[in-house]
Amino acid sequence: MLSIPEAEARTADLVAAARKAGADAADALYICNASTQISVRLGALEDVERSEGEEIGLRLFVGSRSASVSSSDLSSDALDALVERAVAMAREAPEDPYAGLAPEDRLLRGAAVDVDGDDQADPAPADLRVRAEAAEDAARGVAGVTNSEGAGASASRTVIALATSAGFARGYSTSGYGCSASVIAGEGSSMQRDYAYHSARHLSDLEDAVAIGLRAGERAVKRLNPGKLSSGAMPVVYDPRVGSGLLGHLAGAITGSAVARRTSFLLDRLGQEVFAKGIVIRDDPHRPRGLRSKPFDGEGLPTAARDIIADGVLTGWIMDSASARQLGLEPTGHATRGVGGPPGTGLTNLYLEAGSLSPEELIADIKLGVYVTELIGQGVNGVTGDYSRGASGFVIRDGKVCEPVAEITVAGNLKDMFRELTPASDLVFRRAVDAPTVRIEGMTVAGA
Repeated sequence: MLSIPEAEARTADLVAAARKAGADAADALYICNASTQISVRLGALEDVERSEGEEIGLRLFVGSRSASVSSSDLSSDALDALVERAVAMAREAPEDPYAGLAPEDRLLRGAAVDVDGDDQADPAPADLRVRAEAAEDAARGVAGVTNSEGAGASASRTVIALATSAGFARGYSTSGYGCSASVIAGEGSSMQRDYAYHSARHLSDLEDAVAIGLRAGERAVKRLNPGKLSSGAMPVVYDPRVGSGLLGHLAGAITGSAVARRTSFLLDRLGQEVFAKGIVIRDDPHRPRGLRSKPFDGEGLPTAARDIIADGVLTGWIMDSASARQLGLEPTGHATRGVGGPPGTGLTNLYLEAGSLSPEELIADIKLGVYVTELIGQGVNGVTGDYSRGASGFVIRDGKVCEPVAEITVAGNLKDMFRELTPASDLVFRRAVDAPTVRIEGMTVAGA
């Protein structure tokens, strides 16, 4: 693994070589990831994985023609061949009037924001095994748990560097740690499975393994003996671990590429109320220790916090440079990259701001509804907003969460669902996309 200065120099040298070989413009991206994963099952060590891989990618332009190539061999001879191949490919590629580097005047030039994403810790595999075993032991110790699908603990470190022919050359590093457990409760045909996990940038922020295991076991036991539910229109309440998926559908609908292709169900809603008044959905790439925090995007533009939804209103699209050119707009600092191709678009630490009601207050007036804890399938149409997902969870009856329910479908249209969404006050930052408990009125539930 190269250090950050070494990675910056290597990508800058590759860009310089591309320019010397005849490219009009170029950028290069270096990514190295080293990780260790320990898995245990039924108290025994099941797997130990250690991986370390580094790649460098080159994108170059000859006029309005471009090519992208990558290599895991960083030797001088390999990179010389990489440049030669990329130039030859670009000269044969079709013209693309929208392709190109980010505008030079928009690049990050000053000091980069410190997002505190790397704690430099390096836990030993033995320590990770202890953590995984503690999680599984706690889960298996819950009364009613009868089997285990295993538990795991992991540690990783990543170095990223980007250089462009406009003079940009920056890098940063991140660390990552995780712990999870998955267990089975019950016997025979009545078995139920559930899980729990936590991920963090700093090892000191990782949740205690015993707490993770207990939560996995308790969730599995609570799902035993699910009943049926009659079909009808009713309120649906999403647990935070599945409610965040609603924000993912929003993110997909506001990417510049979807808007340019006219494949977004929010195509005509820019500057209009999409959610109820008071709703705020924010993207925050500078959150200290955030799982997707970063000082610059995949094209070298500075990142910044932004309210995607402000007081219920859709404030704008998220765009890389190519999609911005298609729309006649400016890029927004949301470019994402892999080493093998052109940039795409994505959000960072996205979250729905908390509301004023506790989860208990949010459901207090529901006579009959569903509290969803798991969603199944991919039944979402990004063009129309039609939404239909298999689900399981618990029946809400007379304002209380009651018996488990399974094999149901919750359906609606995302445009209607967004307008009818009410957040609770229990927002906790645990994932890259976070939401509190949310309630959505008038959804169609198909049960027995």
